[in-house]
Amino acid sequence: MGALLALCAAPASADEFWKYWGDGKAELDGYALTQPRYGAPRDGKAVLIFVTEDFSDSLRVKADPGRHPASDVYPVLKLNFVRKFQTGIYDYSVLTSTFARTEHDFAVTKTSFSSQEWCGHVYAQLLERGDRLTGEAHSYFDGEADRPLDLPSPPNGVQEDALPILLRGLRGEWLKPGETRTVPLLPSMVRARFAHKPQTWGEATFTRAEPRMMTSRRLPSMGQFRAFTVTMQEKDGDVVTWTIEDAYPHRILAWVSTSGEKGELLGSARLPYWQLNQPGGEANLKLLGLAQKQ
Repeated sequence: MGALLALCAAPASADEFWKYWGDGKAELDGYALTQPRYGAPRDGKAVLIFVTEDFSDSLRVKADPGRHPASDVYPVLKLNFVRKFQTGIYDYSVLTSTFARTEHDFAVTKTSFSSQEWCGHVYAQLLERGDRLTGEAHSYFDGEADRPLDLPSPPNGVQEDALPILLRGLRGEWLKPGETRTVPLLPSMVRARFAHKPQTWGEATFTRAEPRMMTSRRLPSMGQFRAFTVTMQEKDGDVVTWTIEDAYPHRILAWVSTSGEKGELLGSARLPYWQLNQPGGEANLKLLGLAQKQ
């Protein structure tokens, strides 16, 4: 964990961004998760996976090298947000994938979601199409089985699923210290799913505090470090506060919501995880604080 909060200057250019994010590795962050479900807090684990990819605009998938014309390909920062937690006899496995264009202020081009548990599974995706977000959703619940999705995409609108990317300020600060900003907000797919409500645009106010010295309850070996908080106040809704390291790459150290959800960082590493799928690769989980108990 000694390199967890290594200090380096925030990048001010595309070259500096790509020097860090173009190294062929992903950032993997493991968290202790508390997920409210069925009226009770559930202990679980979460992983945030950040990695850059070339993306096909026509197919909205990762572009294989040389398979598409250059005009169809642009770079994205992909965020896979994995949640696993137990509810009584059965467990949940939830994944949200968010694809944000690195050269366009991390504008979201695609969001997909799936949730599996013993009763069944649900899945959905939204694609940015100009001033609209379109897609489809599927569920095992009566009345929700198969339905198209069509939403406006308002100017300056923010999808909650993209906040772990935007709030980090990876290519310049989205919110400056002491600044407050009110924007249209589209609640996350997981929140809409668990509430059995369609995603609809609302409004939220974001406030960033000045950085200060902090310590980690989960990682006392980190000692003291500088971090800042960003608080989101939804209009007639939840309040969520993220704690973010002040030094680049501004990792998400924790988040807590008035809904009862919270996450606390257990470990972080940069790894080509797709190459670690052979027996023995699971040893790397200890770097994320997610080592399986023997």
